[in-house]
Amino acid sequence: MTMRYRLLLLALLPLWALGILADVEVRLQAPRQAFVGERIRVSYVVNTSDVEDIQVERFPGFEVLFGPSTSTQSSVSMVNGKTTQSSSITFTYTLQPTEEGTFTLPAATVVSGGTKYKSGSASIEVLPADDTQANTGGQRGGQQHPSQQEPQTQREAAGISGKELYMDVSASKTTLYEQEAVLISYKLYTLVNVQQISGEMPQLDGFHVQELDTKAQMSLKYERVNGRNYGTAVWRQYILYPQKTGKLTIPAITFDTQVEVQNTSMDPFDIFFGGGSLTQVMKKSITAPAVTLNVEALPSPKPDNFSGAVGSFSVSASLTPQQLNANDAATLRLVVSGQGNMKLMKAPAVNFPKDFELYDPKEEDKTVNTMYGAKGNKIYDYIVVPRHGGKFHIPPVEFSYFDPNSKGYKTLKTDSFEIAVAKAKGGGTSYIGHEQEDLKILNNDIRYIKLGEVKVNKSGDSFFGSTKYWLIYVVLSVLYLIVLLLMYRKVKENANTSRLRGKKAGKAASKRLRNAAQLLKAHDGNAFYDEVMRALLGYAADKLNLPTTDLNKDNVADALNDRGVESSLVKSYIDVLSECEFARFAPGDPNETMDKIYSEATDVINQLDSVIKKA
Repeated sequence: MTMRYRLLLLALLPLWALGILADVEVRLQAPRQAFVGERIRVSYVVNTSDVEDIQVERFPGFEVLFGPSTSTQSSVSMVNGKTTQSSSITFTYTLQPTEEGTFTLPAATVVSGGTKYKSGSASIEVLPADDTQANTGGQRGGQQHPSQQEPQTQREAAGISGKELYMDVSASKTTLYEQEAVLISYKLYTLVNVQQISGEMPQLDGFHVQELDTKAQMSLKYERVNGRNYGTAVWRQYILYPQKTGKLTIPAITFDTQVEVQNTSMDPFDIFFGGGSLTQVMKKSITAPAVTLNVEALPSPKPDNFSGAVGSFSVSASLTPQQLNANDAATLRLVVSGQGNMKLMKAPAVNFPKDFELYDPKEEDKTVNTMYGAKGNKIYDYIVVPRHGGKFHIPPVEFSYFDPNSKGYKTLKTDSFEIAVAKAKGGGTSYIGHEQEDLKILNNDIRYIKLGEVKVNKSGDSFFGSTKYWLIYVVLSVLYLIVLLLMYRKVKENANTSRLRGKKAGKAASKRLRNAAQLLKAHDGNAFYDEVMRALLGYAADKLNLPTTDLNKDNVADALNDRGVESSLVKSYIDVLSECEFARFAPGDPNETMDKIYSEATDVINQLDSVIKKA
């Protein structure tokens, strides 16, 4: 064997191996529906052109008009110097249903390379012939959607009646409760060839609207109505949540369609010589009727912990960590699962100990819209910071919702939690509260009797009653009154806790900012953001005398406005606080972000301190 033939053999070997190792697949392509007398195509597609024979069993319920006809297809592609070659062959039968019912299209067996390969089978529903067009129909391909009969597409748009093309609207229920989900469906019925359709739900008063994604799932299929075989498709579906009670109306919607009709204005000779077309596209409007819903109010009285949830739900909770140091953060995660108006319900209330500093809960929505409302999970993360050491009890979280099926309220409870808090590291103290100190009382003993010679003063030499005595007495009395006055003022100031906290607010904030500066140098992002937030919220709590249970952005903003702080400065404070909350998750250079937040936090605290002192 010459070198030339050896090289040729080596070049062909990969293609030969590819043909041997390639999996041969036979696919059946056929419509899902047909009607008696309609011509349809059923195809068997083999992903190789090397087919020696094909065998197909008989088609029960169908007359074979033609077939099998064969068509081949091949392609060659080159990507990055790699050549890929593919080929296929299609065997097509033209059938006509002879009776109505559900039939099974048989599998095909092909022989390729001496090996037999078999396709799957498929079911097809055969409807009765259209009463007005019995035993007539247009031909259509195996994978195409059911369409209208060809003679019916060739007409003028003005002659298309409301019985041949219309849009119907339906509601999954017409009597429901406030906040209960209802499905509104717009369904197209047509006997003509619709090329395009457009129309949207208008803005509705009294409803929260969510559109379902039906475009990817929309398919045209036959449906028999009053003896006619309509092509039908669900065009749009919406989930509505009523926000008020009474009789609420969804108005009629007009849809604009484009329909293919016969072009009767063209001369047949012009059409024959390429001067026009047998068909043209005309516009036609169709209107879906209005729908009225009867919305009932939720029963009274409502539970105290009712958060507006309507549907069917379950709830679970977890606390991490359950052992920590004072001034460290813990997270209570509450997960609400189920189906209903989950995108509208509020975060459940949690009863934390009074000296726990609470931040606004973070919500994570893991729900999807379904035909019965939003379904999935809503996750609520409650971040709290205990300020003192000790053992604390967090009671069960109660979640109440209204169940439309049982027409009553249901209350779910999570487990309770015990949390152990050690003293803060470094012996630091909190700006909330004061530790008490024990007082010790010392007893005085009787003095010893002095022994030895006693010195006796002469008459007139007594210190008592002398000028020096009275001078010293007056001076000591004045000093005593001054000390007593100073002590009274000090006690009065200490008794005014809010004023004491207000005086120490700037110092406490400065101390936390110094700690944040050290964390900034150490590039400890999480601890840095926590310390800056404590400085901002701690300053507001002390300066404005706010309880920690009400410490959130809205309450702080209201308190600053009440103290006469300019709205621009209040906005700057809230903006810095919001940036600090979300900076750890933001893209970009973390050091640059930390520098920016530290500078903004320092500036806004200094500005607030100067403004509030003047006020």
